[in-house]
Amino acid sequence: MSSDRTKSTFGAYEGLDVTGIDTELFHLSEEGLSEPARKTALAALSTYEATQKDLFLGYQANQYGLYGDLAQYLTLHLNNIGDPFASGNFTVNTKMMERPVLDYYASLWNARWPHDEKDDESYWGYVLTMGSTEGNLYGLWNARDYLAGKVLLDDPKTAARAAAMAANGLPGRALRKLIWHQAPAPADNPNAYTPVAFYSEDTHYSIIKIMRILGIQTFYELGSNLFPGQCPLGDPWPEEVPSKGGAAGPGCVDVDALVKLVEFFAQKGYPIILCLNYGTTFKGAYDDVATICERLQPIFQKYGLESRKVVYDPKKGLSDTRTGFWIHVDGALGATYMPFIEMAHKKGLLKEQGPVFDFRLPYVHSISTSGHKWVGAPFPTGIYMTRVKYQLKPPSDPAYIGSPDTTLAGSRSGIAPAVLWDYLARHSYDSQIQRALRCEEMAQYTYTALLKLQERLKAEQPDLDLWVQRTPLALTVLFRQPRAEIVSKYTLSCESLVVDGHQRDYAHLYMMEHVTQEKIDSLIADLGKPEAFKLTPKADAEQQDARTVTPGTARRTLHVPHVGRGWR
Repeated sequence: MSSDRTKSTFGAYEGLDVTGIDTELFHLSEEGLSEPARKTALAALSTYEATQKDLFLGYQANQYGLYGDLAQYLTLHLNNIGDPFASGNFTVNTKMMERPVLDYYASLWNARWPHDEKDDESYWGYVLTMGSTEGNLYGLWNARDYLAGKVLLDDPKTAARAAAMAANGLPGRALRKLIWHQAPAPADNPNAYTPVAFYSEDTHYSIIKIMRILGIQTFYELGSNLFPGQCPLGDPWPEEVPSKGGAAGPGCVDVDALVKLVEFFAQKGYPIILCLNYGTTFKGAYDDVATICERLQPIFQKYGLESRKVVYDPKKGLSDTRTGFWIHVDGALGATYMPFIEMAHKKGLLKEQGPVFDFRLPYVHSISTSGHKWVGAPFPTGIYMTRVKYQLKPPSDPAYIGSPDTTLAGSRSGIAPAVLWDYLARHSYDSQIQRALRCEEMAQYTYTALLKLQERLKAEQPDLDLWVQRTPLALTVLFRQPRAEIVSKYTLSCESLVVDGHQRDYAHLYMMEHVTQEKIDSLIADLGKPEAFKLTPKADAEQQDARTVTPGTARRTLHVPHVGRGWR
């Protein structure tokens, strides 16, 4: 009897094949592959990946990871299920490595450490199985429930069951049960537990996805639907907080615009969720977190958001005190890299330093960073961190794993903490400072080389502008998108931005540890060849597939951008 699994997939994925490898080698059947065929496919894969790695320039993923010492652990299933600070019953884990990694980042980010669940000001965190997207999701999930007045309380029926058992002389105990409770909004402020989110137009696309997943309302959604014609920046309401200088600017949030938007909703009683960027995906920009906290402090004080009493049961007097805002820092790249730039500045090795972003700022609630970017883990991973006092524990406490289920996932990678630990064990602060300085020098070298190329090309083609751009201290450099062959050869990230009403197709480079001057010189040579910037016209599929509704017939919800976020 024939099976669809025995059929060739040739042509089924037309347009998805890439130059340099025969994808038919990887077709699988019910019988699997013969040993020679399997080895041929793996050999082809090895050659292809080595070729692409050699000229990999476009993404903030360090390709210089050296983790051969850990290869033996790929023969094990290492699982850090549950809380990092509880050993649990799944003993084949690396939590003994995870905790020092977390302590390291707590120290780097100026949090109180080691972790102490009885100390509200100490840190809590865990190593992510995904990249910063997981950290962003976990942080904003906590932000939503924290600001929405949710709390875990003991089920009152538990005490009644225990009393009944004791009265009847029954053995055993009544197991503790926790239930989510929602504080009722005060009569004088119906908006008290309706969080509203703010993020800039350069924010990573994961944040927009997360808003949809969690059902968090944004200022654009609420403003457009409830307060039309009242935008403090002038109508219409912007879909996201404007970035400084717009599409042609450095990529950091416009602080003045942000403050005006936040105050509009704060004065109406809404709690505030603020997601700030520390190293945006495409431009590598750093939001000035310290200045934003300073500017927002009087607003939070004025409208009772700096500290507010949340009452769950007025009759029993159950309440606690919380902030009416949550500031999350998405530091996917910058939160791991920029602390060493600050150290270099303090040592007099660099004139500039980035804005303070970490737990030195009492207004910062949570931070996430990736482990596959600066550190160069061979798979996505990262760190999420907050303070104990902001930790909302999920209701699940499964006995079989012997550990509180305080993380987002159930099972968590046990090899990820081992990789992070190994990297930190091999690199001192001084070593990382030197790596950071070298990457900064490479970024400046690339920026200067592209400017020189632009000058030469404009002498030959006066209308050709390469739009070369670099945000201060960023490891990324932007320039005009070249031909598809060059994009593929160097694995460039490409995006379209609208500048002064005109679409610009950009590419960008990221100066990770594996990027050398020789690789940049090779790219510059290719960019200097005739017709390097002659693009092939393509149909605008988004325009062809777009569906619209008559204005006024549908409620405005979350704006979902399709361009300008990198990682396409």
